[in-house]
Amino acid sequence: MKTIIEPIITEKSMNLAREGKYTFIVARSAKKKTIKRVTEKMFNVHVIRISTTLIKGKSTRVGIKRAEVKNSPVKKAVVIVKEGEKIPLFEAQ
Repeated sequence: MKTIIEPIITEKSMNLAREGKYTFIVARSAKKKTIKRVTEKMFNVHVIRISTTLIKGKSTRVGIKRAEVKNSPVKKAVVIVKEGEKIPLFEAQ
């Protein structure tokens, strides 16, 4: 099972990254302990705390007939790392 699916790179998440808070989309079945273990192993950091939320799937209209399509819900995790440690994915070039 792939626990961490992708990082969320937005203006808000980049501002949080300066404070040591990193945002990821994770598997819906992932538990906090699993996310912590995988994050520490992948990025070689010490995780202090994890906050998770379920983001409800939104509806959009597509095509000529404007058919309504519902996006699937995702789970978001905010990982807080030890002060002074960084995850290189969130470094601004």
